[in-house]
Amino acid sequence: QVQLVESGGGLVQPGGSLRLSCVVSGFTFSSYAMGWFRQAPGNKREFVARISFSGASTYYADSVKGRFTISRDNAKNTVYLQMNSLKPEDTAYYYCAASSRWPPFEYGYWGQGTQVTVSS
Repeated sequence: QVQLVESGGGLVQPGGSLRLSCVVSGFTFSSYAMGWFRQAPGNKREFVARISFSGASTYYADSVKGRFTISRDNAKNTVYLQMNSLKPEDTAYYYCAASSRWPPFEYGYWGQGTQVTVSS
């Protein structure tokens, strides 16, 4: 069974940091590009960051560039999203996803998500 399980979400004050993790099982992790997306109440799902099969290439949405860092550890079948200098507008449900192509045209596998709330 293919599974993507996110963790690391929670409540943090503005300016704080969180690290999200997504553990993958059921397919060859190193053969898939990985992405992070988010969705806030009343908004559509938006792209946050993506990383290539080996981790050599990354790409970020303008809204998070310079604050967020995506990385992966293929030995642990895990992709990470390090979030620094968090803002209230970063509050959303965060999802990880997997794609067999780079750059991704479509993400075939999705996790259930984890809530991130940035508030004082």
